[in-house]
Amino acid sequence: MASFSGFLAKSQMGMTAAAAAAAAGDGANGFSSLMDYVGKGGLAVGDDLLVLLYHIQFACKRIAALVASPFNSALGKHSALTGKKELKFSDMLKFWFFFLQNEIILSSLRNSGKVSVMASEEDDAPIWINDDGPFVVVLDPLDGSRNIDASIPTGTIFGVYNRLTELDNQPTEEKALLNSLQSGRKLVAAGYVLYSSATILCASFGSGTHAFTLDHSTGDFILTHPSIRIPPRGQIYSVNDARYFDWPEGLRQYIDTVRQGKGKFPKKYSARYICSLVADFHRTVLYGGIAMNPRDHLRLVYEANPLSYLAEQAGGKGSDGKSRILSIQPVKLHQRLPLFLGSLEDIVELESYGDVQQKVNPGYEV
Repeated sequence: MASFSGFLAKSQMGMTAAAAAAAAGDGANGFSSLMDYVGKGGLAVGDDLLVLLYHIQFACKRIAALVASPFNSALGKHSALTGKKELKFSDMLKFWFFFLQNEIILSSLRNSGKVSVMASEEDDAPIWINDDGPFVVVLDPLDGSRNIDASIPTGTIFGVYNRLTELDNQPTEEKALLNSLQSGRKLVAAGYVLYSSATILCASFGSGTHAFTLDHSTGDFILTHPSIRIPPRGQIYSVNDARYFDWPEGLRQYIDTVRQGKGKFPKKYSARYICSLVADFHRTVLYGGIAMNPRDHLRLVYEANPLSYLAEQAGGKGSDGKSRILSIQPVKLHQRLPLFLGSLEDIVELESYGDVQQKVNPGYEV
């Protein structure tokens, strides 16, 4: 417990007294759990949202266990050691692996009784769950899944909206879709869960961004990073710069400038790229800088909106290179766009270069 206390104390350096007190918690062990922190003794998000959050975090604990299971590791061995027929079998195993994670979350949302619609990156259309559920949940069950064979960090991304009661009399398919296509400005909560050396749930309910680390000895998510603030400037950019020659001139100029230390921040930037959006974003939230994909690749509904909401709640910004992400009205469920997330001043400087969205997309195998 002493080492964890030291980590918590370190995470509180530079925080306000109120934030540090919140991190300390009221329990006998001196720590605040996720459910305590957002409940009546903390943020008081309301009973309905509290119940929903309980079921989301429960589902994510099950996914964390599945991601770390020997079954997951076996998928990569089939691909590496066997021929074409067994490679197809491995692909089938992966399909069921990802299907199972989607079903884990769907089952938890159903059991909560608080969700009317679930829209998942894994499904072609939204699923209508409950006529009386007050919330709509959009999610990417397993971001970074293409790298799961190599045990690279992965994550779950989710966003929560209020159900649009004015649509209640519409046909089920229509009201399910329209509820799922709400503007990011209407989010009431959003979060991600990082599955890595630690399992971390980072969420916002409209009053700051807070991160909780899973304590495997108790099964509780413990508050470790209250009231996170993204540094206004960072020295890290995160992008696949093997695509450099497919980028537009503005993006090449920006990257060339900052890595030479000739930008508005007179220090040389370094590149850090995991190719897992949740992992790259999590590092950016803590250290500052920019995590980006300049292609029309990331999904507005499931990825860009929830993560931009978290960034803004932490003092950062989400942009498509020209506009604020949360101001973009979705028109398609699986709508894709470029995404730039991170420190406010870094994003503003990037946007000043104008031409930063990659339109050339020859198709990449990896």
